[in-house]
Amino acid sequence: MGKAVCEIAVEIKNMHGLHMRPAMQFVDIANQFACDISVSNGEKVVDGKSIMQIALLAATHGTKLKIKAEGDDAQKAINALQELVESRRFIDPDSYV
Repeated sequence: MGKAVCEIAVEIKNMHGLHMRPAMQFVDIANQFACDISVSNGEKVVDGKSIMQIALLAATHGTKLKIKAEGDDAQKAINALQELVESRRFIDPDSYV
């Protein structure tokens, strides 16, 4: 039996793009899971657990990303990352108060 594989497509809605604060939030969530997580923008595929690699995506407002998780907790990881990307905390930098 192989590893569980889950994927989801998301769009960056933050007007400032995937700058360092939301990128760090993404990496922090990703690192809570044992599965492998990759993120791609159609051109590059990077490690979703590395802040430096996530920054290489240079994801601006409107960028469509594919998040892929492979491993026993893949679905839980995808759910948590989707919830983060779609949450107001991730979209609005002023809501971090």
